Amino acid sequence: MRPSMAIRHAAGSYPEAGAAGFGEELPPAAVRWLAGAWQGVRARQRRFGFSSLLQHVSRESGQWRAAGDAELRRAALRLGAALRRDGLYPGHVARSFALVQEAAARRLGMRHHPCQLQGGWAMLWGQVAEMATGEGKTLTAALPAATFALAGLPVHVVTVNDYLTARDAEYLQPLYEALGLRVGVVTAGLSEAEKRRAYAADVTYCTNKELVFDYLRDRLTLGGRGTGLALEVERLYDSRARRGRLLLRGLGFALVDEADSVLIDEARTPLVLSGGGGNRDEERVLREALAAAQRFQRGRHFRMEGSRRRLRLTDEGRRYAAALLESSGGIWHGRRRREELLTQALYALHLYHRDEHYLVTGGRVVIIDEYTGRPMPERAWSRGLHQLVECKEDCPITPARETVAQISYQRFFRRYLHLAGMSGTVREVARELGMVYGLQVAPIPTHRPVRRRDLGTRVHARHEAQWSHLAARVAELRRQGRPVLIGTRTVAAAEAASAALQAAGLPHQLLSARQNAGEARLVARAGEAGQITIATNMAGRGTDIPLDERARRAGGLHVILTECHSARRIDRQLLGRCARQGDPGSVEAILCLEDALALQDRPGMMGLLRRRPRLLATTWGQWLARWLIGRAQRSLERRHYRTRQALLRADKELADSLAFSGRE
Repeated sequence: MRPSMAIRHAAGSYPEAGAAGFGEELPPAAVRWLAGAWQGVRARQRRFGFSSLLQHVSRESGQWRAAGDAELRRAALRLGAALRRDGLYPGHVARSFALVQEAAARRLGMRHHPCQLQGGWAMLWGQVAEMATGEGKTLTAALPAATFALAGLPVHVVTVNDYLTARDAEYLQPLYEALGLRVGVVTAGLSEAEKRRAYAADVTYCTNKELVFDYLRDRLTLGGRGTGLALEVERLYDSRARRGRLLLRGLGFALVDEADSVLIDEARTPLVLSGGGGNRDEERVLREALAAAQRFQRGRHFRMEGSRRRLRLTDEGRRYAAALLESSGGIWHGRRRREELLTQALYALHLYHRDEHYLVTGGRVVIIDEYTGRPMPERAWSRGLHQLVECKEDCPITPARETVAQISYQRFFRRYLHLAGMSGTVREVARELGMVYGLQVAPIPTHRPVRRRDLGTRVHARHEAQWSHLAARVAELRRQGRPVLIGTRTVAAAEAASAALQAAGLPHQLLSARQNAGEARLVARAGEAGQITIATNMAGRGTDIPLDERARRAGGLHVILTECHSARRIDRQLLGRCARQGDPGSVEAILCLEDALALQDRPGMMGLLRRRPRLLATTWGQWLARWLIGRAQRSLERRHYRTRQALLRADKELADSLAFSGRE
């Protein structure tokens, strides 16, 4: 086996990589590429080391099966001291995995199988384990989490929403308690005192957004870098010392669930901590901007690049804006501010659509998460865009807020002393994970052979033909007794699919961003024979879909993709919902050239196919349509990658100049 890896324990009361001198800045791209290649060699060496680890775990497991609960806990305590002294010595890791495996068997009735042990081994060495849906990532995460917790590091298991956070913590709490470890849960709505207690636990389950915002609050509390010695001295003479007001214990080890979603997809937007702001004249100015923007003509006063979701004023539009608003005085006198407000108003009118980008519920504009399909009531668009959308929808205007601190996911997660992750679909972004976070992707084999059948893709020119085909296909599958899961990208598409099934007399469940209550129960029932479920963005919902016996005999769950998402990975996440753990299952795609992704592509052949639907009846027409949709998707992926790189550069410059990230 490989020699041990030292566990990094940063000095001070608030350990993190940047503050401890380990260096959070990215090296040049060439150096990162070479480092990634070397990490790939090391990853192959670790895979060879795993077979030896498996033998050690097997021997250790036999030793602890006859031990009592108290003896198991004492062994964990002794192991923790050894890990702090020696680091990840192979014998210590094998004993840790064996103890976690035995605790899982006693408290949960489940024992880790070899593929899960391999996933835990990969994450322990700072990799992203790619494990297929249904392979038991939640149970696998307990292996590295418990090992680092026993070694004395603050452990954060990061999930994508409050439901999964609470569910996973509750499920694994008996396992951790059997080893003498405490579990904390951080979700939205907790008080500072409750969060402080949760972060003080050995293993804390939290959402990515709550974690980052709590870190920013701590950086504001610290003011500067705040050395550990200074914090401890403060406690001697100040009853309100900063150390007692901090929420986190530091950034020790982060294990990121749905790593591609958190570290890649959501990394296009910085996390901004806001304070009070706004003024009484704000609403008047926003309404004037929206009223003026409604008079602008597309092509004459502004141009839209649909493929890039970008909009710009023409020279004639700038002159028209000056003539229209300059006489109003006030903020409209300044050319730059005037044009920026009008451009934002045009974005609100033409590029942000109800039931696709946001919902209106209870008189509020609520953003829809592009990747999970969930509402995000705590989020707001910046630079007045959110308030302009509220104006458009005749909702009460929320005051704009001033930025107090901000950080990007890229910069934040590089501050952990140890970082790892897991996901069902991550190989497409392996290069970016390596270059930005220094993470290698480790493909983990499935416990049982995959029996998924791909029935291909059918593309239609118009939505009417798409929904008609969908209803006929679902009716056929239901007669066979097969459960069907229909995936859409937007709420509007989900409701259109629902209307088509309702018109065909097909009973079904609709799961969209409008319906969060009972979501897990509805998803879990999607594997029952004859069950039809429509869901927006199943990716990341985190609930297994077990099959009943009738459904298994009929051929298993059938998944239908009706819209391509902004990344091929997200499509793959949806299709991976079927044929889990060796079950039968099949997938197909029924797409349309009127979908948002297809409409963003450059005009030409796509427009020709839309105008002449008969061409899609031919084999070459179908091939061309599939290729064009794939090209549009790849183009969007490249654009999002460039956005993330630009954000990373801007965040570094902002942090260096304004100390938002805790720098002097």
